[in-house]
Amino acid sequence: MTATRDAFEARLRQIGAERYHDRHPFHHLLHGGQCTPDQVRAWVINRYYYQSRIPMKDAAFLSRVEDADLRRIWRSRIEDHDGTAENEGGIRRWLRLAQAVGLDPDYVASAQGVLPATRFAVDAYVAFVREKPLLEAVAASLTELFAPKIHAERIEGLLANYAFADDSSLAYFRNRLKEAPKDVAFGLKWVLDRADTAEKQEAAAAALIFKTDVLWSQLDALYSAYVDPARIPPGAWHPGEGLLAKGAA
Repeated sequence: MTATRDAFEARLRQIGAERYHDRHPFHHLLHGGQCTPDQVRAWVINRYYYQSRIPMKDAAFLSRVEDADLRRIWRSRIEDHDGTAENEGGIRRWLRLAQAVGLDPDYVASAQGVLPATRFAVDAYVAFVREKPLLEAVAASLTELFAPKIHAERIEGLLANYAFADDSSLAYFRNRLKEAPKDVAFGLKWVLDRADTAEKQEAAAAALIFKTDVLWSQLDALYSAYVDPARIPPGAWHPGEGLLAKGAA
């Protein structure tokens, strides 16, 4: 049976309430100031891989869109991450965070040391958006519904607990507080308008669940490799690697 528009939106929001990665123990440690400098660095390195693939995911999506209006609206997401002449973009802001925590930005940008599970999960998300119907590809992006809360908590927690945190190093999160709401307002309306059968609603909900799994699995990998107990897999970053030369920050 097809749910009403309001009931289906409530279902999507409930998925976030139950499954979004703000509930993960790693984020509780990070936001509470309980991560070591190396655990923070590991998070920055691995999260960069996700950030760097978001515009690639969106480019893959755009390559399949025949509607010029949709392309015009969606391409701003690429510019938000890659930047423009007027906007440095989220990727450069993330690399500024990397430098603030003592990492060489070139090392982070190389994606050396990324955990295998991080790479696998993120690449699976890019493939999902490239291959699935457009409705499911857009629905997967609706984790943005829940992002402003985690960004606000992160800004507050990092500023309160870590010496590296300031307006410059946290610029990525402050900008996402402005950028994400416009993206998700469009994406949510687009999904609600088109998920007009029970089958389509099931597919859209499953896509959002898949995306929450992508985000959660990245933190599971971080926790396993660097927290309790630390079991760093072959090829992944080891503390002491990829650091800035003294005095270079």
